[in-house]
Amino acid sequence: MLEKLGVLKDKYIELSELLIDPEILGNSQKLQNLMKEQAQLEPIVHKYDEYMEVLSQLNDSKEMLKEKLDDDFKEMVREEIKELSAKEEELKQDIKILLLPTDPNDDKDVIVEIRAGVGGDEAGLFAGDLLRMYLRYAERKGWKTELLSVHDQGVGGYKEVIFSIKGKGAYSKLKYESGVHRVQRVPDTESGGRIHTSSATVAVLPEVDDIDIEINQNDVRVDVFRSSGNGGQSVNTTDSAVRLTHLPTGIVVSCQDEKSQLKNKDKAFKVLKAKLYDLHLQEQTDELAQARKSQIGSGDRSERIRTYNFPQGRVTDHRIGLTLYKLDAFIDGDITEMLEALITSDQAEKMKNVAE
Repeated sequence: MLEKLGVLKDKYIELSELLIDPEILGNSQKLQNLMKEQAQLEPIVHKYDEYMEVLSQLNDSKEMLKEKLDDDFKEMVREEIKELSAKEEELKQDIKILLLPTDPNDDKDVIVEIRAGVGGDEAGLFAGDLLRMYLRYAERKGWKTELLSVHDQGVGGYKEVIFSIKGKGAYSKLKYESGVHRVQRVPDTESGGRIHTSSATVAVLPEVDDIDIEINQNDVRVDVFRSSGNGGQSVNTTDSAVRLTHLPTGIVVSCQDEKSQLKNKDKAFKVLKAKLYDLHLQEQTDELAQARKSQIGSGDRSERIRTYNFPQGRVTDHRIGLTLYKLDAFIDGDITEMLEALITSDQAEKMKNVAE
């Protein structure tokens, strides 16, 4: 491990020298790529330097014990060795995590798609709850959000809603949210007080640039139509809504939230790119799964991942068996504890696979 870390530090120093090279400074694209590469190495190099400093102090303390010292001073040195040994193990674990294979999409922004599942109107209302939960989480993180496509059900819920979240590391945090979310509660319309079970599906897609995926315009059928709405000014009098059909895959995306046909078309293509890229990732995941099935990850979109039980005020993630008794705060966007637990469990699984 130390040999590998030494190579990475040499690479980091080399990049630092290149970043002050006048020829590199004159090439903005190359400069950006090198800065990104250096930024990825920086936390590993800093942790490596800290680790080497602890090792040096540990060796000095062990050498000191070989000298003639009074008992009190020897005891103090032994205590210092104990603390430094614990710090060494802690840093070693941190470095192992930093050296794990990274997801190339982790730094990307995301497009989140929430659809009402089984449960009728109650499923649509739950989809609305999930939308507000993610918007509040993004707000807490200082991330920007934008609604891309909304299909409401007329009673305060949603048949489908698609939105983007822009923020550093958004995909690395939210990628574990893909799957079926189940809610257990008494609907407002239920006079008998019986608990109903409903569901909604969530798909978290990394937002992609043109360099990530190219779409052949001949493969896309573009249809325009008049937006539907609840009446009044919300109904357009022109054909501004856009529907895209990707003929090779059959993927259909529509957007009607903007009054401008051009803006709706841009939003629809953004979603289509993300869906095609996600399809590519799913194919890769399926191939890898033949050799090794990860406990956590984007996984099977039909998998029930979490239950929100309102009568008991609890939320349970079934992949890691974690239950939190703070449902009100969770629905209000306080989901960090759950996400961190999922990340930790995923890292542990990856370390296990690397060891094997």
